[in-house]
Amino acid sequence: MKLRRYSRNPILKPRGEDWEALAVFNCGAVKVGDKIHVLYRAVGDYVTYASRLGYAVFDEELNLLERPCDPAFSPDVRFWEMSIEDPRLVELEGEIYVTYVTPPTPAPPFAIRRRLGLPKPEQAFPKCAVARVRGFKEFERLGVVTPYDAEERNLVLFPKKVNGRYATLHRPANWVGGDRPVDKPSVWFAWLDGIPGTMYGHKVVLAPERGWEAKKVGAGPPPIETEKGWILIYHGVDEKEVYRAGAALLDLKRPWKVIARTPEPILEPEEGYEREGDVPNVVFPTGAVAVDEELLVFYGAADKVCCAASVGLNELLEDLL
Repeated sequence: MKLRRYSRNPILKPRGEDWEALAVFNCGAVKVGDKIHVLYRAVGDYVTYASRLGYAVFDEELNLLERPCDPAFSPDVRFWEMSIEDPRLVELEGEIYVTYVTPPTPAPPFAIRRRLGLPKPEQAFPKCAVARVRGFKEFERLGVVTPYDAEERNLVLFPKKVNGRYATLHRPANWVGGDRPVDKPSVWFAWLDGIPGTMYGHKVVLAPERGWEAKKVGAGPPPIETEKGWILIYHGVDEKEVYRAGAALLDLKRPWKVIARTPEPILEPEEGYEREGDVPNVVFPTGAVAVDEELLVFYGAADKVCCAASVGLNELLEDLL
């Protein structure tokens, strides 16, 4: 089973000569009424590689309705933010939240550094933070929630409480080896004691298993609830740095328990816009919304553009089970 690409991909491309001139990718998505709201990562300068978040609105057929000229959410040095990256959007208890990566020292990917001859800067660990979104015009920063000792990306909030508690998935890349239960960067589950809050009760959910995900895995969009379990779209990276997407079904009450997992990727770099870009051979899912019985998946392609693909929810469940 494979996702079906939107016929007019990419849905968003770089534009202008400023903050989003070079790359727009990895967009989070949330559906409100009959509109799909997205926040996407934008890069306008390869040397600093500082990212901001842009905002766009689509209808259910993915016609672009709105795309303001100014960034929606920019880094603020008062909060030790030098870059805001890889947003995930979720509606939870009537509020919309965005989780994002905030590296203290942003750096271009290796492919860009090699092309431009740039050194790799000294970096502290990237962290993941949460903000409350108010009308996509105001963002209330709620702070970093991932552990201090963790090199974090791919934090997602579940769209409802699980057993009365806030639930998350995250990817602490340096929690490997030693007394850890995994030797490769993996998807972990954790409870969150509030928003903002502290994570606790960490458990491994998904570790790399097959060749197409042999190097590392990470959560994609927030999980989608179904009667059969939570559908998790995730990314896997092989030893040649090719990024693909897979799917897993998690237990509704114990989301760290995997019911099923696709043995093969459901999306992999095949089109030119996925194979060639700032980082070649990348599909990186970060948003998903249900429209009727279809699941629309939003993904970044080659760290350059935003794209979309779809699959029937029942079709995906049948394939998993």
